[in-house]
Amino acid sequence: MKKGFTLVELLIVISALGIIAAIVVPTFQSYTQQAKEATAKDHLRTLRTIIEIYAANNDSVAPGYPDNDILKTPTEAVFNQQIIAAATESNQLKSSILDCPENPFNNKKAVKVIADLTPFPSEPQETGIFGWIYKPSTKNIRLNYKGVDSEGIAYFEY
Repeated sequence: MKKGFTLVELLIVISALGIIAAIVVPTFQSYTQQAKEATAKDHLRTLRTIIEIYAANNDSVAPGYPDNDILKTPTEAVFNQQIIAAATESNQLKSSILDCPENPFNNKKAVKVIADLTPFPSEPQETGIFGWIYKPSTKNIRLNYKGVDSEGIAYFEY
């Protein structure tokens, strides 16, 4: 008599594994989504803190303005240089930011800088290019991504 599994036994085991996988996979996807949401909120908290620290150390001028001159047009390159410098100088944030963080949803680091006379957009803009939207005159920075989180809050409203 041969020892082994019959085709029916193998099909039952494979079916059971498939059912277990169907139950477990959505749970892991939910945890992944929650991790991205937590990361996004943490990156925003860090960026907002650095913006406030920079402004406090530079006569209320937010990062982004060349030579801290609010009459000049703010740029992404200047913003990045200034936030890295502010993080490096800060005792609280020492080495916590060496570059603008990546948006965890679209994996973009680029910052769309909104000029002073332009209103802040009411929804995400060019999400395939920019990870963040920032307006130096109001110190407002937001996650540039469409959709809502697991609690129904729009990512753009974080």
